[in-house]
Amino acid sequence: MAHQEVNNGSNNRIVAVNVTPSSTPSYNHDDSSKQDQKPGWKKFLAYVGPGFLVSLAYLDPGNMETDLQAGANHGYELLWIILIGLIFACIIQSLAANLGVCTGKHLSEICKAEYPWFVKYCLWILAELAVIAADIPEVIGTAFALNILFHVPVWGGVLLTGCSTLLFLGLQRFGVRKLELLISILVFVMAACFFGELSYVKPPAKGVIEGMFVPKLNGNGAVGDAIALLGALIMPHNLFLHSALVLSRKIPGTKRGINDACRYFLIESGFALFVAFLINVAMISVTGTVCKADDISGENVDRCNDITLNSASFLLQNVLGRSSSTIYAIALLASGQSSAITGTYAGQFIMQGFLDLKMKKWIRNLVTRIVAIAPSLVVSIIGGSSGAGRLIIIASVCIFQNLPFSLPSAYVYILNIIQIT
Repeated sequence: MAHQEVNNGSNNRIVAVNVTPSSTPSYNHDDSSKQDQKPGWKKFLAYVGPGFLVSLAYLDPGNMETDLQAGANHGYELLWIILIGLIFACIIQSLAANLGVCTGKHLSEICKAEYPWFVKYCLWILAELAVIAADIPEVIGTAFALNILFHVPVWGGVLLTGCSTLLFLGLQRFGVRKLELLISILVFVMAACFFGELSYVKPPAKGVIEGMFVPKLNGNGAVGDAIALLGALIMPHNLFLHSALVLSRKIPGTKRGINDACRYFLIESGFALFVAFLINVAMISVTGTVCKADDISGENVDRCNDITLNSASFLLQNVLGRSSSTIYAIALLASGQSSAITGTYAGQFIMQGFLDLKMKKWIRNLVTRIVAIAPSLVVSIIGGSSGAGRLIIIASVCIFQNLPFSLPSAYVYILNIIQIT
């Protein structure tokens, strides 16, 4: 089975056609027969990676900022937003992965083939805006981390972030697996910091469970904080990225092989998003426990009332003591740098798929990075740290508003599955 574009009236669609094995270079039947002989766990390990890379969008500095605000302002009351958001995210991410597996193309290529030129270019512009909005928290978060560690001005940190991201993306020449390994290590560094603090502050189980399963929107700004949480959680550019990353795996061309790949990617994405869910819950629970404690000091009250990524290191003081600022900055750096890599990665797939640009990979990365960091650089120069912090919340709300326009994957996926079957 292979996929090709056929002209059907005004639409170009990806359909399934029967061809000989020699004409399907992307699927090797000898490889598929060898894969069928492998144990189940070995076959599963071959598909591990894309889900963890994608899950970083649910752990970026934008998530950290909105988690901090939610915990400081509302305690555990908005944990249900995290639960609902990540369940929804698991559904749409699995659709995006299945789209890539079943068609052999990623989402932006499918949109280019499926929609009229006007709709196609509108979707491209909205996708680029989503990448820029998603990149703002990542760039500013990394700049804050550099400011804490090395006292670099925020605007200087923004510039350094762009350069360092391009250096990390240079790992692509060694294979996407190396990039996935590096990012996984960065994620676990960040997770270790907050889980360590969570074990110390010991939030009440009843309050956490009630916040997770009893929806509430009490208090001033609860609706705004809930929208920002959802916007920071569900990243539109992740759909384009996930549908492209699954193409890096060798997927057998048989019906069983495709079904197995879809199932393995679903399991892997579900596990990766569950880890992301636990980390988000830990961040909100730590912030809520510290800021809503009965014996909180006057100094910490002021900190909680004006909490930002640049001032949140006091949350880790119980476990890390004087080194809390340094370790927190390392966790923030890991979060910002790893998610900035995935944002740049997604941007190049979007640009390549919608516009079919034929340019060298490093040039495409450079263009994507310059477009993405421009707003952060301007605001950090004009508004400084406080302006950059407010921009993160604004960007999260903008991402949430962009989401409905970046979900053509469900329609296109269903259309293609109907044709393939």
